[in-house]
Amino acid sequence: MSKPTSIKTSEEVRDRLRILAEERGTTITELLEELASREPTEAEREQRAAEAACELGIQYTEQVQRAGQDAWAKIRAHQGGAAA
Repeated sequence: MSKPTSIKTSEEVRDRLRILAEERGTTITELLEELASREPTEAEREQRAAEAACELGIQYTEQVQRAGQDAWAKIRAHQGGAAA
């Protein structure tokens, strides 16, 4: 287990995290770990996209990369996140 740290946030966000954790029968720390592991980083998305293109026999060009980034931005927008 890694060394615990703290994250500064507003009381409103802290309270919401506490409620979400309680509803799931977990702790705020475990909730944050789950949330952080659920969303891939940009580098992970790029790696997955390159691997998927290779499996499909598609050359991973800048044009294909931009199309993938646009698709992720649309996905995030539909999930309520900020579009890139």
